[in-house]
Amino acid sequence: MLSIDFAGRTLVVTGGLTGIGRGIADLFLKAGANVVIGDIACPEGTERVHDRLVHIRTDVTKRADAKRLVAEAADAFGRIDFVVNNSGMSTMDYAVDMREEDWDRVMDVNAKGVYLVSQVAAKQLLRQGGGGRIINIASQAGKNGYRCMGNYCASKHAVLGFTKVMALELAKDQILVNAVCPGIVETDMKRRERVEGGLLRGMTPEEILAEDRSQVPLGRTAEPEDVANVVLFLASPLSSYMTGQATNVTGGMTMHETGRTENVRGTDRTRSAASRLFVSYRMY
Repeated sequence: MLSIDFAGRTLVVTGGLTGIGRGIADLFLKAGANVVIGDIACPEGTERVHDRLVHIRTDVTKRADAKRLVAEAADAFGRIDFVVNNSGMSTMDYAVDMREEDWDRVMDVNAKGVYLVSQVAAKQLLRQGGGGRIINIASQAGKNGYRCMGNYCASKHAVLGFTKVMALELAKDQILVNAVCPGIVETDMKRRERVEGGLLRGMTPEEILAEDRSQVPLGRTAEPEDVANVVLFLASPLSSYMTGQATNVTGGMTMHETGRTENVRGTDRTRSAASRLFVSYRMY
């Protein structure tokens, strides 16, 4: 029987107190890993919750906090093995009405936060040797556009670009860098978005929920555990030949097939965009 055992391995996950991050932290604990949660909602300082769980108050937009998170995780358990950049936020408005401060805040948390934590974590992994995994929680909004979410979509597109660059640069050191692109996940953030989106569009949250479900071929929206399962796979030996990938977890709502590279008269040429399948549905 196949099982994933992370006993003695250490996960650092940002935004791990609620939503997708909580699902990831809980699943890795079940798999035997040590877990360090960095979250701005943690109490000030560092809290040893039990022998395999540490909470550290972390603002991912501040380099000093990113450094402290990684350093204290390594001190607590001897090394780090997996880093999941999960912290994220959203605001909702039409692009023509969006406030500059909303653009800045979303980009700071969703994009800059990934850059800061990934950079600090990569340096730690390089010092340790032996490889490691960096997994960024992006979104299908990093591949598509959704009304009233211009800043969020831009931030998640940035995460995917940065994921690919880090994957290329760190591959020689066996540090694998991948992204996960969830679809519609039942979290507090999503429920708030239904309220705010409903006000902008003249719909009730219940109507938007029904619309959400109607767009998913599998007929349901995701739970945090659906995303956590894929993160666990990407951290496991089962994904040891994967890096630079952006894996959809959308119930079929977003389907992407990349272009194939063919040898044409002795020259490698990538097939045009016409040969690619892009299937996406409207969220808002």
